[in-house]
Amino acid sequence: MGAVVRADPDGYTILANSSAHTVAPWIVPNFPFDLTKDLSGALMIGQNANILIVSPAKGWKTVQDLVAAAKAKPGSINYGSAGVGTATHIAAEKFRIAAGFEAVHIAYKGGAEALADILAGRIDFYYCPISTALPFIEDKRVLALAASTSTQAPELPNVPTSLDAGYPNSDLTIWYGVFMPSKTPREIVEKFNAAATQVLATPAMKQRLKQLAINPMPMTPAEMDKHVVAELGSNEKLIRAAGIK
Repeated sequence: MGAVVRADPDGYTILANSSAHTVAPWIVPNFPFDLTKDLSGALMIGQNANILIVSPAKGWKTVQDLVAAAKAKPGSINYGSAGVGTATHIAAEKFRIAAGFEAVHIAYKGGAEALADILAGRIDFYYCPISTALPFIEDKRVLALAASTSTQAPELPNVPTSLDAGYPNSDLTIWYGVFMPSKTPREIVEKFNAAATQVLATPAMKQRLKQLAINPMPMTPAEMDKHVVAELGSNEKLIRAAGIK
């Protein structure tokens, strides 16, 4: 990020980042950049979901079952993540706060360890990246209770979103985009956006993104900038409410 912020604003040094872009300022101590002033959106590549998964052995058939169990014995439920501040952590905290229950966070060194403990029944739930979760859902080794996104994941049409399940403001979309130094002339940003959008529309790229369970999230560069501003605000409130450090 620093290399891009300090680069010549000529369109040749760019930053590819995920929705962690709007989490980092509230997680990283003394974060050195102002993302609304130092970087500008250039291309939104796409978005996908994290999926709330549990072991079938838990006996929960719906997300409401999980919430009921958590509320029946406050503090008895735990969840795993791939680390503090990751999308797997933020998605779980946003859902937990929206649903109004307490849970113990177990931060692993990575997603593989969290998934292994879900499979073994050692942790209660995990907001797993959809591309990782799909094979285990299809094999019925885990049960998918909810998608983190505001609309259902195309790959799992029978799995509701947490919004569908009745928990307002519980959604979290994982997105992937490209940024440029904020002083980059708009004609360069727009030229890059137009060319890259054509690439995203090619059959080969569509197929590759589908394999990664990344779905379109069309935005202009100006709309990206507005999205970043709004998400920075909502994530600040969430992270402070959850006490994430």
